[in-house]
Amino acid sequence: MQANAVLPAGRTVAKEKPNHILRLCRLLVLVTGLMIFFPQVNPGRIMLKINENASLFTTAISYETLTNSVGRPLRMEWILPWHFHMLMLGAAIVLVGVLLCCVGGCMSLGNNRMKRTGLLFPLIGSVAVGGGLVLICHMQALVAGLEKADKLEPIFPTGIWVFAVAAGLIFLTALISLLTLPKEVEERMEMEEKYRLFLMFLPVLLLAFIFCYLPIYGWRFAFFDYKIGDALTAENFVGFKWFTYLFENAATRSDLVRVLRNTLIMSGLGIATSWLPIAFAVLLAEVRSTKFQRLVQTLTTIPNFISWVLVYAIAFAIFSTDGFINSFLRNVCNVAGANTDYLASADGIWVKMLLWGTWKGLGWSAIVYIAGIAGIDQQLYEAAKVDGANRYQCIWHITIPGLVPTYCVMLLMSIAGILSNGMDQYLVFENALNKDVIEVLDLYVYNIGIKQGLIPISTVVGVFKSVIGVTLLFGANGISKAIRGESII
Repeated sequence: MQANAVLPAGRTVAKEKPNHILRLCRLLVLVTGLMIFFPQVNPGRIMLKINENASLFTTAISYETLTNSVGRPLRMEWILPWHFHMLMLGAAIVLVGVLLCCVGGCMSLGNNRMKRTGLLFPLIGSVAVGGGLVLICHMQALVAGLEKADKLEPIFPTGIWVFAVAAGLIFLTALISLLTLPKEVEERMEMEEKYRLFLMFLPVLLLAFIFCYLPIYGWRFAFFDYKIGDALTAENFVGFKWFTYLFENAATRSDLVRVLRNTLIMSGLGIATSWLPIAFAVLLAEVRSTKFQRLVQTLTTIPNFISWVLVYAIAFAIFSTDGFINSFLRNVCNVAGANTDYLASADGIWVKMLLWGTWKGLGWSAIVYIAGIAGIDQQLYEAAKVDGANRYQCIWHITIPGLVPTYCVMLLMSIAGILSNGMDQYLVFENALNKDVIEVLDLYVYNIGIKQGLIPISTVVGVFKSVIGVTLLFGANGISKAIRGESII
């Protein structure tokens, strides 16, 4: 028995009975795709000297990561560069094979015709994975047979077996699924709308996983007495030592209070002025000239794409000792001694940072509200004008209420990120005179982690920041649900 799902264009896609073998194939493809980012199952780590934090993905694309810990063997020619080039080639072949399997897994969500074509990709991809693993095994054997092999410490990585088993299972399940597919195929490839939307959103999910969730794996440094270049072993495991040290040490505790004060004040100022993008969007929407409206929106959006380094260069050209303001005062206004360095002063630094941030992000932040205004039903404005409402009454009773839900969502996100107000802006504007009042939590983590090399402590601070941010998000979400009856979670 088959049921038909109607597509938006009126076409139909036959929905088969659940194919558990095909589902298993998709699951194996998903797991294998995730494994390329985990160093523990990297089949390319054929020597102990290779960076233990290098994943298969890194091995395939970064020559420096492979060789930064084997500089002496390379200089002494115990091992040659072409060994690493061949290793990268093998890892790249495995990576391409995994990507082919992922493509086939996505295509298997379609109708029978698309499934039949898509299942060819896992078959080809699993064979490519096997070929890449054979090349890596060959390179491991070559390294083990070198004259100075004992100094290179060659190993046979367990990741080879893991990927080999995964590739074999993918090949087997894909082949069975292909053979058990109905012989009747549709005239053209089709896919249900829900799957098309999911695949469109999939790159966003992958990027979120790679840049937002995968780094959580680095929290393990908080439980080790780690020094840069060392390995994480049972000997330097210290449990919650750094968590207690963070609050027991008077100097660290004092620094935390100071940077938290700076962070909360700057974030609070940002939240207090979060209505500015709404006001700007409303005013811009009321402009009758379309050309002028587009010009203003373009000019106010461009600063968002300027890096903070260039913003500081602009500020330096204007407010430094020899900047535009002091030069104007000396040469035009004949003000003697006009050599004030406005950037070095700590006076009003919080307001200065707020103004620079507002200038840079106002136009960009207003885009979501401009889109919200465009989505308001125009019949509401027409009905209001029929009832005698003027422009200001339309804004107050239609536009503003229409933007309130969007504003509440943005406000909840701002509250959740109250401890994460970035680092770039404060890093470029920081100097010896304003450091005590400009150093925020993210900059503090950078200073103690990267500059001072205190990786465990900086990791602990990052852990607490993330936990507090999630707690604030759920708290603000609960308050919003209690007051407005709506929430984002």
